[in-house]
Amino acid sequence: MKSPAREGDSELGGTAGPDFPRDLPAAEGRLLMGQTLRPATDSGAHTIDGRRPRTARSHDMIDVAAHARGARHGGEDPLADTDNGGGPRERVGSPSPAGDGDGRPPRPPRGSGGGILMGRPFGVPVYVAPSWFLVAALITWVFGGQLDRVLPELGNIRYLIALFFAVAFYASVLVHELAHTVAALRFDLPVRRIQLQFFGGVSEIEKESETPGREFVLAFVGPLLSLVLAGVFYGGMQLVEPGTVPGVLLAGLMISNLIVAVFNLLPGLPLDGGRMLRAVVWKLSGRAMTGTVAAAWTGRALAIAVLIGFPLATHAGGFTDDGVGGMDTLTDALLAAILAAIIWTGAGNSLRMARLRERLPELRARTLTRRAVPVESETPLSEALRRANEAGARALVVVDGQGDPLSLVRESAIVGVPEHRRPWVAVSTLAQDLKDGMRVPAELAGEELLDHLRAAPATEYLVVEESGEIYGVLSTGDVEKAFVEAMAKR
Repeated sequence: MKSPAREGDSELGGTAGPDFPRDLPAAEGRLLMGQTLRPATDSGAHTIDGRRPRTARSHDMIDVAAHARGARHGGEDPLADTDNGGGPRERVGSPSPAGDGDGRPPRPPRGSGGGILMGRPFGVPVYVAPSWFLVAALITWVFGGQLDRVLPELGNIRYLIALFFAVAFYASVLVHELAHTVAALRFDLPVRRIQLQFFGGVSEIEKESETPGREFVLAFVGPLLSLVLAGVFYGGMQLVEPGTVPGVLLAGLMISNLIVAVFNLLPGLPLDGGRMLRAVVWKLSGRAMTGTVAAAWTGRALAIAVLIGFPLATHAGGFTDDGVGGMDTLTDALLAAILAAIIWTGAGNSLRMARLRERLPELRARTLTRRAVPVESETPLSEALRRANEAGARALVVVDGQGDPLSLVRESAIVGVPEHRRPWVAVSTLAQDLKDGMRVPAELAGEELLDHLRAAPATEYLVVEESGEIYGVLSTGDVEKAFVEAMAKR
């Protein structure tokens, strides 16, 4: 992510400084033609019907009568809800306008980066992350040790049986996640993918529930299915002889699903119980944010309780060297620390994303747009920059003879042109043609704006009014800066 621009970079060089690109290092990769984000009513701007058009005009400029139309909506939600072995939780790192390092809007992780594709139930891709193989090996080793105590006559084949148990257990986790997925699809909430990983599964749900009732149902169905599976495996135990391989497997699956259900019902984010608590507080208070705050802080308290209480409980319950699994005190403490860290981090992320969602409406295309100078394709770069500095604009739009926009001059391209060559370089050679999605309606804001930028990655976008008139140019760098400022607010 780029570092914030300096104060005073708000104009194309201004009257007190050199021509605007010269004081920025070319190594930055793209020209930030002023990072100070000015409101639409800043001084010295023309206004029409109370709104300031960002296309700057002067006595020697072409009068632009643009007829650009439309913008493609869609893309992926950067603030997708996910579920980590339980209910949907907020995901960070999603996606945010932090940039990909090349000036393009960031893209949320696609399924292709989620691991090994196992299938597409209900049209949702299911991936197994590389970390799953680590936990599968751990489960195989631990459960194999248990089999050796219960059925010592198995010998080394016990590890093959233990591996089967690990696969069956994660199949149960997948059923848990599919419950969330089916509920989300029933509520018209798109699901990007399901991923099986180290500590369970993750269902990446791209939108928030619209009502607390739906939020509660969406969170509850996961533990409910785990309880149902525990009951099914318990019923299976009644049909087989105890002390046999099928009996031990069914008992292990029954206990593990019961643990998954109970653990995920604990009332703290990012667990299912935390989402259920959030829904209840949301219903009582009338504000989703109030529910998130209550559930997040409960989650943090739960993390502390796990960190302290889990080792004490296992020690008091006899789960030590001579107990189940042979876990010693150090292993208990390590597992407790990992679980506590996951819960604490997830709760913090949920709270952070909820606060960010509240501020997303502040990201408005109209507010972030730069005034632009229209220039014809053969205009020398030096002349275009002179007009821009004279008009107090910060972007260049290449237009045809009728004033219709053709392309946008790229900041990174301007940076790469030495000052002494600018009189001989036409702006058209530095411009990017306007493609589908690069025309942004001036009224877009919040998540709709971010979705639009993700659907058509670029460094600059042409912002247009409903009438098709050019309003100005929106830079990814400006959106990035505004997004980071929104995240930094407390």
